[in-house]
This record gives sequence, structure tokens and C-alpha cells, in this order.
Amino acid sequence: MPELNQVLSSPIDARVIRVLRSAGDTLNPGDPILELDVGGSRLSLDQVHQKLALKRNEQEKTRIDLEHTLIDLKSRCRIKELELQAIQTRLAQNKALFEDGLLSAEEVTRLQTEEAKTRIEWEQLLESERNAGISAKAQEKGLILEMAVLEKEETLILQELDLATTKADRRGVLTWVVTDEGITVRKGEVIARLADLSSFRVQARASDVHANRLCAGLPVRVHLNDEESLAGAISQVLPSIENGFLSFFASLEQKSHGGLHSNLRVDVDVFVERKNNALRIKKGPAIPGTNTSAVFVVRGSKAIKTPVRLGIAGFSEYEVLDGLAEGDEVILSDTSEYRDLEEVPVKE
Repeated sequence: MPELNQVLSSPIDARVIRVLRSAGDTLNPGDPILELDVGGSRLSLDQVHQKLALKRNEQEKTRIDLEHTLIDLKSRCRIKELELQAIQTRLAQNKALFEDGLLSAEEVTRLQTEEAKTRIEWEQLLESERNAGISAKAQEKGLILEMAVLEKEETLILQELDLATTKADRRGVLTWVVTDEGITVRKGEVIARLADLSSFRVQARASDVHANRLCAGLPVRVHLNDEESLAGAISQVLPSIENGFLSFFASLEQKSHGGLHSNLRVDVDVFVERKNNALRIKKGPAIPGTNTSAVFVVRGSKAIKTPVRLGIAGFSEYEVLDGLAEGDEVILSDTSEYRDLEEVPVKE
């Protein structure tokens, strides 16, 4: 089966206008699958554009108003600074005249009071100028954030509009698609399924008697035919058992092998145990496969019934733990009619 099955969902609440492809069609990246009604999204996009235009006008007007305010404050601050400097000059002159006895103390006191008052007014204007600058930056930042929110909303709507004509983003086969034109689909609802045919994995079944032995990571061998097989490993074992069978998935080392295609039926060997340098015997009707058994071993002109103890089983062979030696000639064909005999003659 394809390694990747992609689910395509509706990007918006919309009505299906046209179904452009059918299940079973082979698709290339960019091929359209179906077309959705985007009238509502286009209306939303127009509204966002209007809001953006108004916000840009507001931003420009605010910037101009703040510039005028800052210019006015700077001018008033400069004028007040000049007034303060003039009063300070007069005060210095009057203090000199007072020291020479040419001016009364009351006049000096009056100018000192006027100088203090003017200084306070100048400092207030400086503070107003600083506050106006801070306020200008805060308002500008707020407008920038509002603009960013609207621009993000605009981007999302444009993406939805781009996705409204649902397209394949990879090569594959369309396994299912909405077939009824005119129906309404909700945002997030599945509208098509696409299978990627560039790589494959295997779904296999085994008798539930092996449930305790199967686990992720076990190596497997997938037989494509009598001569060719591929290596892999179990990637997932499904927990449920149906009709005495459990299912598992196997990933392949050559997942893009040319001999693979969807729905290809294969045999899968799972390696749950491995031994090196083991004495082996081929499988056959005469060997039941139980741990302890009896086989007929050819000794000269006779076949002698010999008890054997078998170990692990492979695809075509058993491990022999006891009872046989390397080179023994064993009868593999059906010997059930001689099961009560200890030996039988054989033709040389």
C-alpha cells in the first residue's frame, strides 16, 4: 500500500461548484481536483481591503497631526526659552544696579519672581514635548499592530482563496473525492484523499497465536515473487484482532522498488529469532513441525524411525536440536502409513 495517504480538507465553508477529477485518476503536482464557491471569502477580502485603506488613512492623518503638535510645542518651547534668557539678562543687570544703589530691592524681587515663573513654564513645555513624542510613538505602534492584524487576515483569506481550487501537491492517485456538485462542505471537512505512489509500505496479517511475539522493529522479508524479495522491519502492530488475525505494518528498505505497486499481494516472513551454525532440515509432509517428532532416516537398505527434537522454524527449514547429524538422509515425503513401523525397506 502507498506509504503516504494524504487527506485534503476544505479550507473554507463553501459550496462545491465543480468536481474536476474522479477516484482512480493519477495526479501530478498542481493538478486541480475540485472547485469551491469563494464568493464569501472574496467579500471578506474586500472588507479587509477597505479596513486596511481606512487604517492607512488614519495612520497618515495621525502622523500629520502629531507632527503639527510637536512642531507647535517645539516653537513654544523655544520662544519660552528665549523669554527666560531675556529675563535672566535683565535680572543680572538689575542686580548690578541694585548693588550700586541705583535700583530698589522690590524691582529685583519682581524680576526674580518673573524669572522663576518663566522657568517653570519653559520646563512644562519641555515635558509636554517629551510626552507628545512618547504618545506619538505609542499611537504609531498601536496603528502598526492594527495594520499587522489586518494584513495577516488578508494573507489568510488569500491562502484560502488559493486553496479553494483544491490541487494535488504531489504525484499520486486520487483514492476518494466528493462527488456531488452543489453540496456545502464545512471548513476542515475531508473533500479528497490522495495516495502517494512514489513509495510503499506493507500491511500484513498473522495468526493471533503470534501476538506475543510480534513487535515493532522485528526484521521482515517481503517476497515479491519466487526469485525476488525485499528487506524491511515491522513499524507498527495494530492492537485489535479480527477473525483470529492481527494486522501489522512493515516499512521497506527499498520503498520505491520498481516491482512495488498498490494492492500487490505478497508473502511476508517475520524473523522473531535467529541462530548461526544451526543444523537444519527442509520442511516436508513427513515432518509435523512439533518440538519432538520422529522421522525415517535412510541407513543402507532400510529407513529407520528416528526420534528428533526440533527448534526454531524458518520459511522452508527447521532447526534440528537432537537426533540427527550432518549428512543424514531423511525421508521428507508423507510416511503416515508407516507410522506404526520402526523400520521400512528402501530401494537402493
